[in-house]
Amino acid sequence: MAPSSDWWAKGVHKGTPVVVKMDNPEWSMVELEGPSEDDFLIGNNPTDTRAKARGKNAKQLTWVLLLKAHRAAGCLTSVASTLASIGPAIRRRVASGRTDTESASSFENKTVKTRFYNCIKVFLWLSLLLLGFEIAAYYKGWHFRASNLQLQYIFTAPFGVRDFFDWLYSNWVLIRVGFVAPPLQFLVNVCIVLFLIQSLDRLILCLCCFWIRVKKIKPIPKEDAVADLETGENGFFPMVLVQIPMCNEREVYQHSIAAVCKLDWPKSKILIQVLDDSDDPITQLLIEEEVHKWQQVGANIVYRHRIIRDGYKAGNLKSAMSCSYVKDYEFVAIFDADFQPTHDFLKRTIPHFKDNEDVGLVQARWSFVNKDENLLTRLQNINLSFHFEVEQQVNGVLINFFGFNGTAGVWRIKALEDSGGWLERTTVEDMDIAVRAHLQGWKFVFLNDVECQCELPESYEAYRKQQHRWHSGPMQLFRLCLPDIIHAKISFWKKFNMIFLFFLLRKLILPFYSFTLFCIILPMTMFIPEAELPAWVVCYIPALMSFLNILPAPKSFPFIVPYLLFENTMSVTKFNAMISGLFQLGNAYEWVVTKKLGRSSEGDLVSLIEKDPKHQLRGPEPDLDEIKAEILQEQKARKKKHNRIYTKELALAFLLLTASARSLLSAQGIHFYFLLFQGISFLLVGLDLIGEQVM
Repeated sequence: MAPSSDWWAKGVHKGTPVVVKMDNPEWSMVELEGPSEDDFLIGNNPTDTRAKARGKNAKQLTWVLLLKAHRAAGCLTSVASTLASIGPAIRRRVASGRTDTESASSFENKTVKTRFYNCIKVFLWLSLLLLGFEIAAYYKGWHFRASNLQLQYIFTAPFGVRDFFDWLYSNWVLIRVGFVAPPLQFLVNVCIVLFLIQSLDRLILCLCCFWIRVKKIKPIPKEDAVADLETGENGFFPMVLVQIPMCNEREVYQHSIAAVCKLDWPKSKILIQVLDDSDDPITQLLIEEEVHKWQQVGANIVYRHRIIRDGYKAGNLKSAMSCSYVKDYEFVAIFDADFQPTHDFLKRTIPHFKDNEDVGLVQARWSFVNKDENLLTRLQNINLSFHFEVEQQVNGVLINFFGFNGTAGVWRIKALEDSGGWLERTTVEDMDIAVRAHLQGWKFVFLNDVECQCELPESYEAYRKQQHRWHSGPMQLFRLCLPDIIHAKISFWKKFNMIFLFFLLRKLILPFYSFTLFCIILPMTMFIPEAELPAWVVCYIPALMSFLNILPAPKSFPFIVPYLLFENTMSVTKFNAMISGLFQLGNAYEWVVTKKLGRSSEGDLVSLIEKDPKHQLRGPEPDLDEIKAEILQEQKARKKKHNRIYTKELALAFLLLTASARSLLSAQGIHFYFLLFQGISFLLVGLDLIGEQVM
């Protein structure tokens, strides 16, 4: 004990009072005594030592408990203020009367949308009718949960004591036992099998990711390929073309152009193309003027604007690659208009191509400047963190294939040419070129430690449009690529991975069972209790999958329950998009640009400023009048924006809440709570209370 006592004695200092100030005015100020000399001086008497140690531990425990109480009080205050603001927001939303049926968005065909909504309404009215019927039966004495008990009551009760209602309800029980429950139970079993297969796939991905982390596996470039821009010796500096496709993105063009113009790369070996597809004349002039300013300070940058804007982003990129000077370049880096690469992006990605002639793509992961802006962005961050750190990293390490993300990646131009170049046949041109390149034998490298910052959509309307495109496009591509995949000269395992895992399981089966199982079948089993959905399917397995999904973003763990509920809520949009793309319904080939707000983080600005002045381009001086005009225009545009009521989500909310009321009659605890909270989730989304609030 002596050495330990001497060690503690070395750090003796006189304690000072600690004051904890509570933010809540109902709390008073509490003063705690800090550690004094007596707390650290340990005598030879073991009894004194233990007594003083207990006193010190008691003070530490009191301090910790008060801090926990302070945090809890802050959380309760924030929750109370949020709940208080929901009521007025709902009243304003209902009073405005604006619904998604009145929106000008063209990503959903009105006929298809109306039919889908009408089907949901039929289920809703039928559930309300059955709920009234079941409540009446409950008060008439039909208090049974198991079908065999109901049948036993039907066949043993004297016929004379039954009135017309008993006769009607008993026949309804016989009909649902003999004709309705068997096909519904079959559908339940099919969805459970699909659910288990998808859950197993996700579990295997997580285990592989854990193995990659433990073994510290990551792509490592050749040592002589690591660029040294200071001396220029032993550096790998091929000719690089940088493309920034954009369309009417006035809020973000300055950030992306500035970040790309400050990339650390020899000026003679880089060319930046700003590919502007804007149809707004003012936006065109602003972007062209921004390019001209950077040209004046020495950036090797050109502005391109298409007169005929065919093919959306794919057509824009295809047109840019047809320029005569492209043949002088070996690689092309692509950044969307809201992406801000760090100054060393090329130095960390290009070296992976040297002496790896079969590598066609190097992809960086995304990070988000506005991930904590609201609940919607936090939930998106969970999803995308899992996508990059687990799905793409595992596929990149094990099979050298994953879907190109459309931005923050570097392509070998020869790989693009061998694969047929950019095609305008789908709304997921990035996935299209990746699949065709993989069929040609090219390998992909994913760099989880290289990040490129961008924005997440902050409004539910923008996120909904984005998800519709992301889930209809893969189904369009699957229909077109299936014959090519079958006849491709690649291994059976790669064909199986691309057809079953990449397309069917993760792009088709996932939205199908999520919507069908949790939004349709589960409510139906409440009214057809003879078809049973086990509690572990409703609660335990989804909770485990949500826990696995949230592991790459551990700071988001408090949002695990909202994440689970929101993913089921989004299954409506994803299912609708999947069906539209698979069967070419509606405007499945319509491209809708995801609206961004032009946010930039302080870290981005610092990283662009704190660079070696030898290789740093000085940015153009800001035009205050221009900035003021843009701010005024942005404020006017913001006033025109408003939240909406989403009819499909609202109808499903009432359907689930009706089913939860029915589950009370059967005393199904887990099913009741799941349906209740899922219904509330649909209600919040249907009233557009989850994302940006502009009205």
